[in-house]
Amino acid sequence: MDVNQAKQEHLLALKVMRLTKPTLFTNMPVTCEDRDLPGDLFTRLMKEDPSTVKGAETLMLGEMLTLPQNFGNIFLGETFSSYISVHNDSNQVVKDILVKADLQTSSQRLNLSASNSAVTELKPECCIDDVIHHEVKEIGTHILVCAVSYTTQTGEKLYFRKFFKFQVLKPLDVKTKFYNAESDLSSVTDEVFLEAQIQNITTSPMFMEKVSLEPSMMYNVTELNTVTLGDEGVSTFGKMSYLQPMDTRQYLYCLKPKPEFAEKAGVIKGVTVIGKLDIVWKTNLGERGRLQTSQLQRMAPGYGDVRLSLEMIPDTVNLEEPFDITCKITNCSERTMDLVLEMCNTCSIHWCGVSGRQLGKLSPSSSLSLPLRLLSSVQGLQSISGLRLTDTFLKRTYEYDDIAQVCVVCPYMNPES
Repeated sequence: MDVNQAKQEHLLALKVMRLTKPTLFTNMPVTCEDRDLPGDLFTRLMKEDPSTVKGAETLMLGEMLTLPQNFGNIFLGETFSSYISVHNDSNQVVKDILVKADLQTSSQRLNLSASNSAVTELKPECCIDDVIHHEVKEIGTHILVCAVSYTTQTGEKLYFRKFFKFQVLKPLDVKTKFYNAESDLSSVTDEVFLEAQIQNITTSPMFMEKVSLEPSMMYNVTELNTVTLGDEGVSTFGKMSYLQPMDTRQYLYCLKPKPEFAEKAGVIKGVTVIGKLDIVWKTNLGERGRLQTSQLQRMAPGYGDVRLSLEMIPDTVNLEEPFDITCKITNCSERTMDLVLEMCNTCSIHWCGVSGRQLGKLSPSSSLSLPLRLLSSVQGLQSISGLRLTDTFLKRTYEYDDIAQVCVVCPYMNPES
């Protein structure tokens, strides 16, 4: 994996080793019944084996740790650590030793050396040690470039490099979905639900330490991944939050615009930044990894120039009895409007009051509350429709159907009949 730039013999030797957590030693227990030919031979051998757990020799997991036998895999979000050692293999003193470690990615070159100053001299059989750390933030090919320059006793300046190439893999597959939850009563605080699907695409289980959503300045966020039992909130995934290889888990978040933004109808339009996901996990012996997604964006729903929503409506009303609702009219355009309200009856909904009422001028991003009275002549679940707004400035009409639904019951009907 390493290639020498110069083939000449150097006085110094460079060694590089990746630092990773060890793994628990595993063995394959072999057992048999006492009546078999080996008798208790296998049992005695396992008890004498120092790698087995005393009293539980048949377990595959042992008490010893195993050092890494190869370079292993490096995943995005983990911390790459490496031990660099420069040893003087010669019998002469070497001077002005400078060790430099750079990490070359597809987009940048990073200096990982702890110190850029040269060591004055290095005696025979002595060494210079350094440990470098880097949080991996890019996938793809990475090249660790270790360069050593020094001066011999004769004053000759020598230089050599070694290259260590490795691949950074993707540990998680993250998919997001947005749901606009504009209910009939969500007049201004338009809720947005974010579903994050996280899949473990590595070959080992992960302990999901934290999966949170950091909202943008326009939103407040509520996590919906716990259930309340008594006075405590319990995770919907249980106490042991492990994610097995190729398993997928869904996280849900609810975002609401902050009051200062929700009151301005013209602010939350078009593409808006929701926030970013912060994911922290642990793998072998607590080795931590962390990923942050890029800023998540969504297309805000379009309401046109004028938005009509409901602030108050009863759940159940009586047949042929008037009931009150409160509408909210918001000017979502960038111009002032002069509005006229018309109320058109339908086959089941009848409006009470004067149609063609002047509502007056409504400036941009402002709103007004409008109490209305109506009644239903048909029982059952009825749709409230028939409102029409006209802007007299531009002679433009906006019609609103299926504004909300209300349950109409007959007060004289016996429920038991």
